[in-house]
Amino acid sequence: MDDVGVSEARVRISSSIKRQEEQTAAGSGDMPGHGATQESARRQPSWQVSLVPFIVLVAVLVAVIRIFGSDSLSGGSQVALLLASAVAVAISIFGYGASWQSLEDSVLDNIRSVGSAILILLLIGAIAGTWMVSGVVPTLICYGMKVITPAIFLAASCLISALVSVMTGSSWTTIATVGVALIGIGTAQGFDPGWSAGAIISGAYFGDKISPLSDTTVLASSSSGTPLFTHIRYMLITTVPSMAVTMTVFLVASLVHHSPEVSQVEEFSDTLRATFNISPWLLLVPAFTAVLIIRKVPAILTLFIAALTAGVAALIAQPHIIHEVAEGAGAGWDGTLSFADAFKGLMVSAYGRTGIATGNPELDSLIATRGMTGMLNTIFLIICSVTFGGVLTGSGMLHSLTDMLTRRIAGRVGIVSATVGTGLFCNMTTGDQYLSIILTSSLYRKLYERKGYERRLLSRSVEDSATVTSVLIPWNSCGMTQSTVLKVPTVDYLPYCLFNIISPLMSLAIAMAGYRIFRTAPREESAS
Repeated sequence: MDDVGVSEARVRISSSIKRQEEQTAAGSGDMPGHGATQESARRQPSWQVSLVPFIVLVAVLVAVIRIFGSDSLSGGSQVALLLASAVAVAISIFGYGASWQSLEDSVLDNIRSVGSAILILLLIGAIAGTWMVSGVVPTLICYGMKVITPAIFLAASCLISALVSVMTGSSWTTIATVGVALIGIGTAQGFDPGWSAGAIISGAYFGDKISPLSDTTVLASSSSGTPLFTHIRYMLITTVPSMAVTMTVFLVASLVHHSPEVSQVEEFSDTLRATFNISPWLLLVPAFTAVLIIRKVPAILTLFIAALTAGVAALIAQPHIIHEVAEGAGAGWDGTLSFADAFKGLMVSAYGRTGIATGNPELDSLIATRGMTGMLNTIFLIICSVTFGGVLTGSGMLHSLTDMLTRRIAGRVGIVSATVGTGLFCNMTTGDQYLSIILTSSLYRKLYERKGYERRLLSRSVEDSATVTSVLIPWNSCGMTQSTVLKVPTVDYLPYCLFNIISPLMSLAIAMAGYRIFRTAPREESAS
């Protein structure tokens, strides 16, 4: 999401929250001049009633997972979200007099806020196809296997992903490019895909969290009213220890890993070289992409150009692969590539499924791509998730639940725990990382002021929860995206995303210790 999209989303959600607060005040009689009917129409559901859609969602999801298993995200989970949304709509309209228009507006606001993210997802799908067919990813895998030994693989993957993410400010771009290559290297070296994905995601979200180029970092600091570099410096108190623990575990896991025979790794590399034309010239594509990112070219343009340059590289370096993609596996290659085959091959690699025969079933599965069409289930899930979040926000149910929590908060541990819990809760309910950051910041900003805590504590607590836990939730846009890109189910990599799990716990530990948590003059303390 670009800066304009983030700002628009923040304004819309902040306005929505303000409207809910005004409705709450009206319902409680704080705004005179309204009749009983109007007050009834503006009442918000109680927190007990607000839990009903969640209970329905959990019940339906349990049934979906039991019946559909690993295919639950292909449609069943999306329908479960829509059913829970329908329950929330029915309660709001028939029980509390909410208008359909207000709920629809809230849903549309949420969908608009993820519009650019959906376009980015489609372009990531195009990159996955074109970078594979062009030989860029196979080249990275071949060279990477020579440089990264199994004894340090997990720690190195985490570190490389962290460095790239810090420089680019994007976990999604890092995972879709470098991450895909590292998954291939890990597979060749005998690592479980869950471990490899966990190391890649841990590093990518570390960089995304502290990079000044990251939209989530900018969003968390601006939503809480904290200067950007003040926010980043304060985050280091929890982020560096979390990363240190993560790197230590990954290094130990790499050292005790039983590596496959050297001949097996060489066979993997030789098969890639026999299938693709491996050349250092192909590394110009990711290098050029890195330059675009560093020069802060908008994400959508950067990803489009990255896919386009990979397509050109495919025509030059892998004409036989383009011919195979256009004609299908087993088609004869006579050394010439017609315009029709070139056009069809490039189009299919960008939007469709590609299956390149190497003679190695494991490698065939690794280098198979699904292009833009592979992202459609993710987009389907995102739309259904933000629909559910929009209904909860527009009906006031989300506000009622968080308001119930804030009334019971006391002390620094309580306020940080509530913030971290709300960030995770919003990721589970809204299905979108950006919405979770904005909602959590908006809901707690005044409370931090009343309790006399600095705003940088709020921004750090939001990043320690809403930013890093989004990828751990299968139906969240981040969780679904990374599982699709890396071809590893969310539940498989979740236990190994150590940085993402440790970060919220470290935030709570630092709050308990009281380290560098300062107080300001409390405002309206009696109101809390």
